[in-house]
Amino acid sequence: MDNELVKRPSWLEKINSLWKKTSIVWLSGVRRSGKTTLVKEIKDATYINCDLPSEVERLRDPETFYSSCSSKIVIFDEIQNLANPSIVLKIGADEFSHFKILATGSSTLAATEKFSDSLTGRKRSMELSPVLYTELNNFGIKDLSFRMIRGGLPPSLLSKEIDYDFFAEWLDSYYARDIRELFKIEKRSNFLKLVEILLASNGDLINLSKLATMTELSRPTVMTYLEAIEISHVVHIVRPFHGGKRKEIVKQGKVYGFDTGFVAYVKGYKHLRADDQGLLWENITLDMLKTIFPRKTIKFWRDENKNEIDFIVDDKSTLIAIEAKMDYKRFNPKAFKLFNSLYATKKNFVVAPNVRKPFVKKYDSLEVHFVNLSDLKEACDLK
Repeated sequence: MDNELVKRPSWLEKINSLWKKTSIVWLSGVRRSGKTTLVKEIKDATYINCDLPSEVERLRDPETFYSSCSSKIVIFDEIQNLANPSIVLKIGADEFSHFKILATGSSTLAATEKFSDSLTGRKRSMELSPVLYTELNNFGIKDLSFRMIRGGLPPSLLSKEIDYDFFAEWLDSYYARDIRELFKIEKRSNFLKLVEILLASNGDLINLSKLATMTELSRPTVMTYLEAIEISHVVHIVRPFHGGKRKEIVKQGKVYGFDTGFVAYVKGYKHLRADDQGLLWENITLDMLKTIFPRKTIKFWRDENKNEIDFIVDDKSTLIAIEAKMDYKRFNPKAFKLFNSLYATKKNFVVAPNVRKPFVKKYDSLEVHFVNLSDLKEACDLK
């Protein structure tokens, strides 16, 4: 299937929804996640490729540029390549507020010193994830394990065969264009070794001292590198939920790779065992949760006895407990019972691909909702 022909309509809906709130939408996401393909689906827009010197030249005088635009939608693709991108966006928002502006980049606004103006109140941000579970039909993917081992970046997902060179070349490009240029990190081999260790540690608790030893970097340097890796979306750090009511993990976060294909690549997977699939299903679930709850904090819960709940959606007033299982029949309610004895949850969910139709099961006084991941948003009664 041609990548150019694959549509991702739910993301276009999100962009239009954000434009109703503000004139600027910042679309971030890792390299090759499909940002350019997505924005080119927007009709009647002025598209500027900021990788091209001729296009950059047009933006030397932003006022003249905006005044000459015939369409009311302007797209700046890879805007971090401009010398002063924040000025271009600020002038657009302040002086040409009737325009709808979309800016894309491989990293967030905070990732580069070029953005001297935070554009507070003028923008809304969204992160384009690798292909979601709910998008697999659009890409003609029927086999979940296929998505797990190929990953969710469209070029890899749609290739005829697994291209291991794609993953290696992507990591090289990630360092060269997103890290060295934006963060001024010079120790390439140490940095990429840290990235690979983090991807291989998928689902594990972070141990900074161990990471420092394995990479031959100082602990402060590891912390600096880890911040850059997280800001650039290559790992997701899920922090622990704790309320002080029993001995819980309160500091160590769990690390998840941004894409199951890269986790499979660094681990050397050629075929997935049941346990491998179970862990990668957590990655796929986390991607969906970040999309369903873009403004809420997603955490996990674990006590000293290793009772654990994969994800806790925490927005200070509501707690939603979520366990990701490849097979819902293997669910053990012990951790849910413990958590619910300490904290009031709105709902408790088990999300599994083999749930064909949502159902509810009671374990004494505990009520657990079993849903397929595609049904989770509706099951949460989200507006």
